[in-house]
Amino acid sequence: MRIVVLDRDTLSPQTVLRSPSFPHEIQSYGRTTYAEIAGRIAEAEIVVLNKVKLTREIVEGAKNLRLVAVAATGTDNVDIEACRERGIAVSNIRNYAVNTVPEHTFALIFALRRSVCAYHEAVKAERWQEAKQFCFFDYPIKDLAGSTIGIIGDGVLGQAVANMARGLGMRVIFAGYKGHSGLGALYVPFEQTLAEADILTLHCPLLPETRNMIGQREFALMRRKPLLINTARGGLVDEEAVGPALEAGLISGAGFDVVTTEPPEPNHPFMKLMNRSDFILTPHVAWASDEAVQGLADQLVDNIEAFVRGESRNVV
Repeated sequence: MRIVVLDRDTLSPQTVLRSPSFPHEIQSYGRTTYAEIAGRIAEAEIVVLNKVKLTREIVEGAKNLRLVAVAATGTDNVDIEACRERGIAVSNIRNYAVNTVPEHTFALIFALRRSVCAYHEAVKAERWQEAKQFCFFDYPIKDLAGSTIGIIGDGVLGQAVANMARGLGMRVIFAGYKGHSGLGALYVPFEQTLAEADILTLHCPLLPETRNMIGQREFALMRRKPLLINTARGGLVDEEAVGPALEAGLISGAGFDVVTTEPPEPNHPFMKLMNRSDFILTPHVAWASDEAVQGLADQLVDNIEAFVRGESRNVV
């Protein structure tokens, strides 16, 4: 069984990608450009990828391909329909980030709510010595207990964030779908969530109806000047509108782990905010704790071994 791994570098170096238990030949590439894909998978029966794009043209040219094993939950980079037409199975990874993404979400919340980065930078700049006393109060510090967190997305990750928030004494509200009402007592209408939240955190997929779901109009509805946290998908927020919202005081801070284009171009609007004390951008690593990535790698090989045994496991 010939296996080709197209972008091994998207898994951390310390992650062990164990050898499948069946007879096989494996070729692993750190990165693969679009121009290189066809040649590298021409003879492959199993292709492993994370973010490499498999278009219809590529799929149709891979005559021996039987399985596309995606090393992630999202499969939007694979032409699923083209694979189905050829009888090629596509598998993905599920429920591996239930701890790491919520923890990173709260790392951003704590850092912004208590101005941790701002105080650290102030100490580096010798502001403490300048203050000439045991502390100084240049940046806001607020408790989480008693505050309201609005969660957009009630899946595994949204529910895990809610459980952490309740443990911190926070009031939790789940937003209803934007533009919909009458969703029941478990959901607060979308615009009401914007108005009541002290922290607004996104844990929903990027779909046509959720693209730019937070923009200039929505920022204007945020009466409590909340923190905005996005560890879900780039494109859920109108990235051009974040800087003006911070400047106008419509939100008290923003923490992002995802961007529409990754890595962002040097002229991306987020890159202009990097010197602000109320903005944090991390490089799409909320998913990437050592434990989570190793769990992902183990599940990836489990999926491949199940396929070879003739079993359907995590097939999309």
